[in-house]
Amino acid sequence: MGGSKRLRLRFHVSITSAILAVIVVVTLAAIGNVYYSSTKAAQQSAATLFSEISSRVLDQVDRQMGDTLTLAALGGRLPAGLEPVVGDGLAHPVVPFLIDTLAQDQSLYSLYFGYETGDFLQVIAARQDARVLAAHKAPENTGMIVRAISGQGEDRTQYWTFLDPSGAVLGTQTDAKPGYDPRARGWYKPAQDSVDKPVLSAPYLFNSLQQPGITASRRLPGQVGVFGVDITLADLNGFVGGQRVSANGGIVLLDDKMRVLAAGRSLLGEATAPLAPLAEIDAPLARVLTGMLGAGRRDEATFVEGEGGTMMVRLSDWHVDNSLPITIAVLAPFNDFTSHIRNMQGQMVALAGLVMLIILPAALMFSGRLSATVRTLAAEAERVRHFDFSGQAPGDSVIQEFDSLAQAFGSMKESLAQKAKALEIAQVKLERLVGLGIAMSSERDSNKLMEMILMGAKDLTNADGGTLYMRTEEDTLRFQILRNDTLGVAVGGASGELPNIPAVAMKDAEGKPNHRNVVSHCVNSEVTVNIVDAYDASQFDFSGTKIFDERNGYRSQSFLTVPLKPRGGDVIGALQLINARVPGTNDIIPFDPGIQSFVEALSAQAATALYNRQLLDAQEELMDSMIKIIAGAIDAKSPYTGGHCERVPELALMLAEEAGKVDSGPLADFAFTTEEEWREFKIGAWLHDCGKVVTPEYVVDKATKLETIYNRIHEVRMRFEVLLRDAVIEYMQGVVSGDHDEAELRQRMESRRTQLLDDFAFVAECNVGGEFMAPDKVERLKQIAQHTWVRTFNDRLGLSHEELKRFPAEEPQLPTLEKLLDDKSWHIIPRPGGKERYAGFGFNVNIPDNLYNFGEVYNLSVSRGTLSEEERFKINEHIMQTIAMLEGLPFPKHMKRVPEYAGTHHETMIGTGYPRKLGADGLSVPSRIMAIADIFEALTASDRPYKKAKTLSESIKILSFFKKDKHIDPDLFDLFLSSGVYKTYAERFLLPEQIDEVPVEQYLTKAAE
Repeated sequence: MGGSKRLRLRFHVSITSAILAVIVVVTLAAIGNVYYSSTKAAQQSAATLFSEISSRVLDQVDRQMGDTLTLAALGGRLPAGLEPVVGDGLAHPVVPFLIDTLAQDQSLYSLYFGYETGDFLQVIAARQDARVLAAHKAPENTGMIVRAISGQGEDRTQYWTFLDPSGAVLGTQTDAKPGYDPRARGWYKPAQDSVDKPVLSAPYLFNSLQQPGITASRRLPGQVGVFGVDITLADLNGFVGGQRVSANGGIVLLDDKMRVLAAGRSLLGEATAPLAPLAEIDAPLARVLTGMLGAGRRDEATFVEGEGGTMMVRLSDWHVDNSLPITIAVLAPFNDFTSHIRNMQGQMVALAGLVMLIILPAALMFSGRLSATVRTLAAEAERVRHFDFSGQAPGDSVIQEFDSLAQAFGSMKESLAQKAKALEIAQVKLERLVGLGIAMSSERDSNKLMEMILMGAKDLTNADGGTLYMRTEEDTLRFQILRNDTLGVAVGGASGELPNIPAVAMKDAEGKPNHRNVVSHCVNSEVTVNIVDAYDASQFDFSGTKIFDERNGYRSQSFLTVPLKPRGGDVIGALQLINARVPGTNDIIPFDPGIQSFVEALSAQAATALYNRQLLDAQEELMDSMIKIIAGAIDAKSPYTGGHCERVPELALMLAEEAGKVDSGPLADFAFTTEEEWREFKIGAWLHDCGKVVTPEYVVDKATKLETIYNRIHEVRMRFEVLLRDAVIEYMQGVVSGDHDEAELRQRMESRRTQLLDDFAFVAECNVGGEFMAPDKVERLKQIAQHTWVRTFNDRLGLSHEELKRFPAEEPQLPTLEKLLDDKSWHIIPRPGGKERYAGFGFNVNIPDNLYNFGEVYNLSVSRGTLSEEERFKINEHIMQTIAMLEGLPFPKHMKRVPEYAGTHHETMIGTGYPRKLGADGLSVPSRIMAIADIFEALTASDRPYKKAKTLSESIKILSFFKKDKHIDPDLFDLFLSSGVYKTYAERFLLPEQIDEVPVEQYLTKAAE
């Protein structure tokens, strides 16, 4: 208290002394040396004027620089500033703040964020200034320019977005690989090195405006970047130029390098360039000022002899932490203050006595109250400047102006305090709302999303409890999530457990909309319902709520029920909050109508997020179902494939799951870490044989060499029948003619019969096929084919137009001789489109010239199995068709590898597979998994009519040969056995009689070595 009084006393005495000094000087001048006193009075008046002007300029500098530093400090603490820069930056949450701030302060040139990643976000106030527009090549009428730099390496891009005064986009510009790096700028490192204060840069010339300016910058939390403010000195220069010192005097502002920041009009010459060094300016006042700066005297008026006479100069320095000083020089010729002294000397003597009698008592009387009021107002203003609204308003003053000022200041302070508090609360809620919106847009789990919505609404309103309802297909409202802090109830949400509470009916027993229940009313009417006290509400039925309260010792009082309605859609549910509480207490209050708009905004965002999530889930479910239908259709198409397309994905997913658990060896780096990666692999597995939809069944099911749509061995047998009947007819004709011995004729007929029966049996045996057909059998087959029979009927009758096109134009004359077995020209089906159909896919396979060759000798001569070269290619072609089909689909980014997973299961580790002959380097782990799954399923399948089901041990042994021949991945094969995946799969899909013991150890790589 004593120190405070001494401070007031010193201030009080200083004002009184100043008044007394003026009166004494005037009196002594009038009584004594009028000239001397007048001169001293002029000096004192000039010194006071200089001091006042210096103070005003200092205050202006401090206010402008202080506001800039304050803005830098506030911007550096913005949470939104930590968000990464994406694309052109317009969606960055801090851009609206930067634009509004620039619009409100004309002295600001630009605001920006520079990040440790090298990213950069800047808003430049163009304000339609031609210099700025030309410097940045901006369209006319550009008000603001948004500049963003993001990306790394080759993808680093600079975006320019030009906005008109209303915020509409006028144009954009992008620069690839920009050379600008905020980390290399002069304002970046000083701000990063400063612990927790903004840094003010040295003045420099803004390139686009050609005006001097200063940058204030402050590092962001966690040193992830720096927030910067560019401010021009135009306002300061205008302020300085507007200060009246004298007719020939003025003010000059200098930086630490003695460069001119601002100067009074014509003080240093009209042609003075911005930031010109003082020493290089050819002006009398400049030379005087240059000499004074070296003397180092500050904060006092000094008289210096110059070229034009005595000059009066006062130097002051402005300086704050982390910034360079600014020197304020007030100077003028002293003659400007003494030219009228001569005329005033006589009057001063006459007025001296009157001044002593009137002014001195008045000054003594009012100085105390005046100083107290000023001190109080100054202290209060300082508090308000720092957003401190504590303290008391100054008392009444006898001076009307000071009394009005004190009352106005008190009202302003109270109003600012209320608005600042409301703004702070709204800002916190808005930031929370924005954060929830961002989080909801990225959440993929519907249950977590709904929990996020309810908990976010509870936080916004400080509610004790809440419930989220979802509308069902039965047109009821199902309890999805239930939360109550007081009762400790937490059901539904991320846990997946739904509350065991009956759903709310949307309609009553008569089929009319149910308006008795507050939730169904809210959904039916699509309106928000805010109830102060449920126990006093008569419009809605709260009997169930009251029973719940009675059972649990609770009181459900205030209710806020908001419909969940996506934009342009139907209401999908409702959000109900219960018992708003006073912050920091458990006192129940009604829900503030002011917070209702925030909850409605959250509900709208939530409804859209839930609706979009439901649409995406439904689309994925539909896509999965269609894929399974296709796979099922392929399996049902032929009994020879059975449930292959269904079982392969199951086995592949089992093995992929085990491979993701491996933490050492070649498989250590493999794992599907997201649901999208698992889904991508699963879809690829389900579609791995989708190309079989174009493979004809008769090729897949071909059991004999002559089989097409039917087995053509019947035609061949009929020809043998014809030849045998010809032999019988020949015998009977010989007997009737009597030209030959009957016994000889019979022997010849029987010999022919035996030969035909033997030849047909041989042909039929060739038709069945086998592991290998020896060359001597092929030769015998060709000899049998040379036998002839007589065709009497036209073989072109009853044929389709397309089939007739394959026959030669010239028809043979009937009857005609036909070979017993023949490869005719019309047996060949040309390949549509030639071999170029698969050009561009990178396939490395030999494509037969013809689509099919139904030649009889050609097919019966097949050395292994029943398939010709064309038919075998047709079967193998399914994988090529799979790739062609899938690569032609517009898969989204997260499913781009579906064609790879589906189309590589016939490749081998040594590049001998098909269709691309990829080796180990070209096969990913999922592709290798698919190869093992495809082979093992085929070996163990028990629903193939053409083979007996193999046992588990037989299948593993055969699969080990694939490993030995380097057709499959040895590490995955070992994992397939050691993890027990083979056994798990067998227990699910193999017949009991197939499952036997497998000597796993003898097949593992270590055991084999």
